[in-house]
Amino acid sequence: MDEREKRIRELEEIIADLKRRLPAHSVKPAMINRLEELEEELERLKKKE
Repeated sequence: MDEREKRIRELEEIIADLKRRLPAHSVKPAMINRLEELEEELERLKKKE
């Protein structure tokens, strides 16, 4: 497994954990921003395949 694949798996785990921790209401903007940043990075890495 190369570094890109490792990072993809790591991002997927982080994103899943963050989504589990999101409250149903009153989500903090910082959490949403972090989630969007992680999802964008994951998308970029997957497009390089």
